[in-house]
Formats: sequence, C-alpha cells, structure tokens
Amino acid sequence: MHDLLVHARTPDGAAISLAASGGTITDVGPSVTGSAREEIEAPNAILLPSWIDAHVHFNEPGREHWEGLDTGSLALAAGGGTVFFDMPLNSSPPVTTRGRFEEKHRIAERKSHVDFALWGGLIPDSLPHLADMAAAGAIGFKAFMCHSGLDEFPTADAATLREGMRIAADLHLPVAVHAEIPKTIDVSGKDMAAWLASRPIGFELDAIRRALDLAHDTGCALHIVHVTCAEGIDLVTEAKAAGIDVTVETCPHYLLLTDTDAIRIGAPAKCAPPLRTTSTVEALWQRLLSGNIDTLGSDHSPSSPDLKTGDDLFAIWGGIAGIQHGLPLLCNRGFDFLPQISANVATRFRLPNKGGLLPGHDADFILLEKNTAPIAEPDLLTRHKISPYLGLTPRYRITTTHLRGQKVTPQTRGRFIYPEH
Repeated sequence: MHDLLVHARTPDGAAISLAASGGTITDVGPSVTGSAREEIEAPNAILLPSWIDAHVHFNEPGREHWEGLDTGSLALAAGGGTVFFDMPLNSSPPVTTRGRFEEKHRIAERKSHVDFALWGGLIPDSLPHLADMAAAGAIGFKAFMCHSGLDEFPTADAATLREGMRIAADLHLPVAVHAEIPKTIDVSGKDMAAWLASRPIGFELDAIRRALDLAHDTGCALHIVHVTCAEGIDLVTEAKAAGIDVTVETCPHYLLLTDTDAIRIGAPAKCAPPLRTTSTVEALWQRLLSGNIDTLGSDHSPSSPDLKTGDDLFAIWGGIAGIQHGLPLLCNRGFDFLPQISANVATRFRLPNKGGLLPGHDADFILLEKNTAPIAEPDLLTRHKISPYLGLTPRYRITTTHLRGQKVTPQTRGRFIYPEH
C-alpha cells in the first residue's frame, strides 16, 4: 500500500509512474503497480522533479511589504519550486550574525509553504560571525563584489573576500558572489539604454577572474551567481579544468529577455547585471544546453511599486520579479536543462534527499500540461503585480506542485533544510 501513486508521462511522451510513502519516493518506472491511499491519473501531464531555487530575495523580516515569505513561497510553488535558499539581503537588518539568522529561520518556519535554506552574509563586519552562522545551519555565504544597492550590506573588497573564503573553506561551505567590478563609464541620459550601457560584460569578467583567483588561493568552494554571458561561463569552465572548485548560475530572465526587451518593458526589467543582446542570450543558451551552466536561480528580487516607477532608471530598484513563470517559460525551449534546475543544485549544496525522481529522495515533483493562455496580472501570486513576463505565453502550465508527496497549498508548511556534513 503506497501513500501516493502518480501516473503521467515523461517529456518525450513515455509512460512514467511514481510511488511515494511517508513523503519519500519508493519506486519510479514505466508502470508502478499496487494500491495507494491517493492515486493521480494524469495521462496528459508531464512529470518532472521540482525546482530548487538557490537564489531568492523574499525580504523578510523588515521589508516584507516588498514580498514576504508567505507570498514568495506560494509564487515559487506555482512556478514549480519546492525549495528556496533565501539571500541575507534584502531583509532588514541583513543576515550577518547568528541571532539574525535564527530570527529569519523562526519566521520562515511559520510562514514558508515550501522547504527552505538560508544564506549568511559575507561583509567586512560579519567575518567573526561566519562560524556561528554555519553552526546554525547556513547553506553558504553571499558576498557582493560591487555595491549591493543597500548601504547596510556593503561590498566585500578583495581582502574581505579572501578572508571570508578562507574561513568558509575551513567550514566546508561555499561562498556565492555577485560578480561585477564597476568602473566609471561616461553614459548620457538616465533611461534604460543608458543603464544597459553603464554595466558592460567586462565588469562581470573582471570580477569572475578575481573571484576565481581567490578561490584558487584559499581552496574555497565558489558559486558565481547570475552570470549573463558565454564568456563568463567559459572562464568558469576553464577554471574547473584547472582544478578550482567552482560552479556557476544563470537566471531565467537572462535566457528569456534581451536588452531590446528591457527598453520596451522599462522598470520591471531593470536588473544587475543588466539584460544582454540577442546574440549573447543565444550563446548563453548554448552553454546551458551543453551542460556548462551548473544551476538556475530566479534571483527573485521584488520591491514595492513605488520603487519601480520614475524616469531615472539609475534610481529605480534593480530587481526582476519572475519567480512564478521563469521555469514554465524556459520549457518553451524544451526540457534538456532540467538537471540544472534540480539535481545539480542538490549536489552542489549537499542535499542528498532532494533533486531528482529517485527512490529514497523526497517526493518533490511537479505536473505540467499544455497551455495557450498568456501571463496576465491576475495570475500573479507575488505581493505586487509586477513582472517582466506579462503577455508572454508559456507552452506549459504547472498544474500541481508536490512537496514530500503533498500538494502545496496555502496550508502547507515547509521545513528548514541543512547541508549534509
């Protein structure tokens, strides 16, 4: 007797069944038999592992009026996710001590509808606190190699980053970096075109090279977030071949939107690093499909609407709110990228019970069916109805998301997950 038995199909149309008991997958195959307390017959649906989103900003505590763990985790579930890693900013105060880490942990246990892990912050003042945050269960440490957009989370200069990486290596935890080293560039105007021109690919490449050098020197596990260009991915690929412990992430918006879209959409499409040219996007897709990009994170970074309005794009909040529709829209190009969504994240961050449709893993999965309806404001479950994807049409919609075999609803509560040591 199974708790749950699901009958659906694979992306290539083959039959697949999944059995689960006690929240754990017990069998997967073309035709799993037996009786079950709950049976789902979904012959027209595609069964896939759920998304582990290792890069979100739910902004709580302190800025839950920007999003919050309640609405953010529900939107992630609607977008196919069952696990998120919340960044140490833009909650206020940021998570840079054990006390702040534990406060966010307590709040998330009350409010999150899916499982979660928490990043600790790596800033100059947090170096003495890294070990305590690790003891509290931090999944890793996040640093900015440029201004974060918030003065309360300052830049990790080269000395800070080196020392933070040295400590993290001793703690056997990764350091994630926002890799841009800005220089002064003379641009005219304050519109989106000027914003795009003000942060060229070279800023990313300079930062990636520095981060890789520091990872080499310290032996730290490095995770470079939201890389926008094939040249950056290639630097990481070369570093892996040289023995550096490094992985690299990109985001759905860098695969789905271009600089032309940014100019058309305006403020909802402002992010850092910015959106790139069509040729850059296509080259990034090539690296994704070749397996050279390790993970996909939403970098969901919403704000209140007042911070996303105005004519000065440099003053507007720089964050994409796309957690609900990034994965469905990526599926318009097929399903070959799926390991980056689930298995690679679980492997990198040592979550042995997550990341795949395998016996012994948590029964975290999604069902998708064909879709013809474009994305509209009433569909959005985020706190504010802001998305650069409005009007786009996913070829598939996620009908249900299951966490440990249970359909995620507003009544579901997630669990705090620790990296395995």
